Amino acid sequence: MTLKEALTTLPQYVLPQHGLSRIMSRLTHAENPAVKNLLIRQVVRHYGVNMDEALEQDIHAFKSFNHFFTRELKPGLRPVTAEPHAIACPADGAVSQAGNITEGHIFQAKGKSFTALDLLGGSTERAAAFVNGSFATVYLSPKDYHRLHMPLTGTLKEMVHVPGRLFSVNTATTRSVPGLFARNERVCCLFDTEAGPMALVLVGAIFVSSIETVWHGVVTPPTMAAVRSWQYRDNAPTLAMGAEMGRFNMGSTIIVLFGQNKIRWNKGFNADSVVRLGEKIGSVV
Repeated sequence: MTLKEALTTLPQYVLPQHGLSRIMSRLTHAENPAVKNLLIRQVVRHYGVNMDEALEQDIHAFKSFNHFFTRELKPGLRPVTAEPHAIACPADGAVSQAGNITEGHIFQAKGKSFTALDLLGGSTERAAAFVNGSFATVYLSPKDYHRLHMPLTGTLKEMVHVPGRLFSVNTATTRSVPGLFARNERVCCLFDTEAGPMALVLVGAIFVSSIETVWHGVVTPPTMAAVRSWQYRDNAPTLAMGAEMGRFNMGSTIIVLFGQNKIRWNKGFNADSVVRLGEKIGSVV
């Protein structure tokens, strides 16, 4: 850990992470024109948000900052790969890490990892499907499009809300906080696909005011003391590859898991690669 990383990370251990996120939620959902327009202008300017890609480009037209942050893109702007057996990127962002799950461990950063067991809420049954499998972690920065989409067509089997901390998920914190993605609050969505079981894990972070899915709506808040799960047996929703499956109300990270020898990531799909929704990032084998 560098000095800069330490100065960025260590205060987060004592910050009231959920309390600050609740305050941010009130701000981002405020419909007062002066408040929401100021917030939108500051974020567009500071992070260089490309409003030319947005379906609605007039910042005054958004009901709240949150409506701006989860804005739609222009139709056809992110075409979904049509290659047979391709895996589509689930989000705009940058690859934090991608590779193999080794003896149950998922690589986070140099010298740091976390387990699939912990990531998926402590269930050995859930984790068993991904033993020696594959993973990819995609980070969404504040300038990115913040809706999440399906890498493959899948039928939902279970959704799990795992309570936890709300550390930042930026590069400095990822390099500094052990087991970061298995410590933060998260929503795990498990699907059956042509590649077998697939997990999409939506990881919360400080100032992420909520995580929601298209079939459930807002999952968090509230934050509970214990893990919650929902089983989908009858009339389970099936979502097509490229379809929206959820969104972050503020930025964070999505982790994709597959089973052993089920998929192959593209050459060049590795740490720090910039990725765009819908592009081919791998193949089913």
